[in-house]
Order: sequence, then C-alpha cells, then structure tokens
Amino acid sequence: MDALRQLGENAAGALMYGPHPQPPPPKWSLEDCLKHQPAKFDGKASPDQADQWMKDMEHIFDAKRCPNESRLAFIIYMLTGEVEHWWANMRLVMEERHEEIPWEALKRRFLSEYFPDSVRYAKEVEFPQLTQGGKSVAEYAERFKHLGHFYTMPLDEEWRCRKFENGLRGDIRLIVAPLSIKDFAALVEKARVIEQMKVEVEAQQKPYDRPHPQPQGSIGFSSPPNRIQCHHCGGPDVKSFCL
Repeated sequence: MDALRQLGENAAGALMYGPHPQPPPPKWSLEDCLKHQPAKFDGKASPDQADQWMKDMEHIFDAKRCPNESRLAFIIYMLTGEVEHWWANMRLVMEERHEEIPWEALKRRFLSEYFPDSVRYAKEVEFPQLTQGGKSVAEYAERFKHLGHFYTMPLDEEWRCRKFENGLRGDIRLIVAPLSIKDFAALVEKARVIEQMKVEVEAQQKPYDRPHPQPQGSIGFSSPPNRIQCHHCGGPDVKSFCL
C-alpha cells in the first residue's frame, strides 16, 4: 500500500510540475581529449599506421561523447607537418567547390590519401590465401585477425576457425584438426600450446655432439690421412728410418 501511495504521489507530481528535466549532455573540450595523450599525425607512417591512428582517435571521441563538429576541429588540431599543409590545400579546393566540410568528409579524404583503396583491396585479396608458413602461431593469428578486418564477405566463428586451422603448418594441423574446435580464441591458444610443446620436445631429443679428439703421436706428430706413419714413434717415417 505504501508503494502504491508513493507511486500515486509521483504521478500527481509529474502531472502538476511535468516530467523531471533530463541532465544536459556532458560538455566536450579539447583539454579532455588531450588527457588521453593522443599522438599527432605527420604523414610519415605506413598505411596501416595511418588507419590505426584514425581508429584510435575515434575511440577517444566515442569515449568522450564528442560531437561531430568538435571531432573535425580536434582532428585538424592533431595534424602536423606535411599533413597539415595537405589538409589546408584540400580545404581550399572544397570551399571553392562550395562543398560542405563535415567530420565525415575529412575522415573520408584522409583515408583516401593515407590508406588508399588499393591497400585495402590488397589486404582483402591476401586474406583467403594466408597461411602460417614460417611464422609462429602467434604471428599468424595476429596477421589473420588484421586481414580479417578488411574481408568484405561475412565471417562467422566456425568459418574463421576452419580457415585458420587450414592455414596452420601440417605438423600442428595434424594434431589440432581432430579436436574440431569452434571457438577462435580457444583454437589459437591450443595451436600455440602445441607449437610450444613441439619446440620443447625437439630440444630434448637433439643429440649432444661431443668433440672428437684428434689422435697424436707420442712426440706430438699428427697423422694426416694417406700418409706414412711410424709405428714406433708415430712420426711421418718408417721404423727403419726412425729418428
């Protein structure tokens, strides 16, 4: 009864005074984002590094609930060196064409310049052909996950496991395949453990090579192959001429 009475009072208050006002969204500031210590971008990076830099910046924006107009200003602030000049020229061209310059336009132009479609397509083509080869299981898994981000076909967990499994070296795949693991993280860990066990077993089975002493005569003469050797002193002469 007390709960119902309280509910009725709340409803009456809402009708009289209206619903409680929603708290305003948190304010965004440049100083807040700089607390994350993001790196500036000067263009002296590989396409992969440029793509990762943009992803890192977006993670900060999402965490701080940064609005799009502020994202544009902050990204421009983080450009330096030749990239700063590149964007200044690009902005002039867009303004002359009376094109809008929202955040998405800068992001699209940036990736087109520093992470072009040709690089993206090359990664997509590489993914189906990827095998472990001379890489460790950990290196193979990292490359597999990286290239998988650029593969446009849908990837479910079981398909990823079979693709990764088929790319393993034969000696590891022979042990892993019968397990029929369908969880990607578990499959990678099992393959890594098997690889480590094989390394340890091979190290234990490696024969210990002892150095073979070279025979020497009683007075220090060695016995070269196909040479006459005295049976009395071991020197390079016959007994009848032994010194």
